[in-house]
Amino acid sequence: MRLRRPLTALTALAGAAVTAIALAACATPAADPAADALASGSAGGFPVTIEHAFGETVIEQAPERVATWGWGSTEAAVAVGVYPVAIAEQAWTVGEGNYLPWVEAAYEEAGEDLPALISDPEGGATVPYEEFIQAEPDLILAPYSGLTEEQYDTLSEIAPVVAYPAAPWTTPWDETIEITAEALGRAGEGEAVLQRISAGLAEQAAAHPDFAGTTFAGVWDGDGFVFVYTPADSRIEVLTELGLEVAPSVSELDTSDGGFYYELSYEQLDRLDADVIVSYHSTTEEAAAFLAKPELQAIPAVAAGRVAQVSDPVTVSSVSPPTALSFDWRGGLPALVDAIAGVVEQ
Repeated sequence: MRLRRPLTALTALAGAAVTAIALAACATPAADPAADALASGSAGGFPVTIEHAFGETVIEQAPERVATWGWGSTEAAVAVGVYPVAIAEQAWTVGEGNYLPWVEAAYEEAGEDLPALISDPEGGATVPYEEFIQAEPDLILAPYSGLTEEQYDTLSEIAPVVAYPAAPWTTPWDETIEITAEALGRAGEGEAVLQRISAGLAEQAAAHPDFAGTTFAGVWDGDGFVFVYTPADSRIEVLTELGLEVAPSVSELDTSDGGFYYELSYEQLDRLDADVIVSYHSTTEEAAAFLAKPELQAIPAVAAGRVAQVSDPVTVSSVSPPTALSFDWRGGLPALVDAIAGVVEQ
């Protein structure tokens, strides 16, 4: 599972012991090893071969029935003009049987039938293979997911599967778009989507020159410790595109061994030094409690009132990380940018 966007697992961890946790730059970095996992295959031409953590997947022809699993690939497919017939539900975000608002709006605007929802109450810990079989996909996209090798192998008996290039829940948001577009034979359309998003981020960065050099840390209160997101997490990476810098203390305290988050005990909170704290919450009540909690005053930026908050599942999901369809959602990244600006300008 992931720590909400990755936060499905984080929510479960905060309330119960869940053992399986799995809770970019807009322009793809030239020397990024994960980007190198994108395989051969010219835009629009098949077969296409995608290399990933479990080997490689050959897609012989343009898929007609796409299913998605994990986060972001549904939106990436839609953004390049392919509407999946089955997608993973986002139970933590919008509840069972509902659609993410930006996904539902995109299907309705295109006049497409809404896709079947594949049940995912545990945030990827288990895979409902029977539901995938019923969907009859000819391609399963899961470039940003928590698939285990066993799950990958079983799904591959149903249809070709595109997994993540390196590790669970660590694929940068832009590479999720790129990999998805490549797998669908629409690399050119994917590049156009990335250029549009990149231009939007550049515009926001230019509008907030004070962000340059401002350090930040992204956290979620776990009661007795806080989850601290590392630079490997896309929700953190995308904020650096705005000129913000991950606080050095985040790496100095990192015990994740290359993961996207780690747990920091309350006893060590005074060492989490950053100009700004970005905190994520399930509700506005949790957000208010975070600011008032005595133990959290040990974080220097919290004590100083330098906290930008994101609360409620839909808003948290829209920025954790943003997807090809949620960048422009007004309640998401634009609102977070405004919140950070309000803190920086204090």
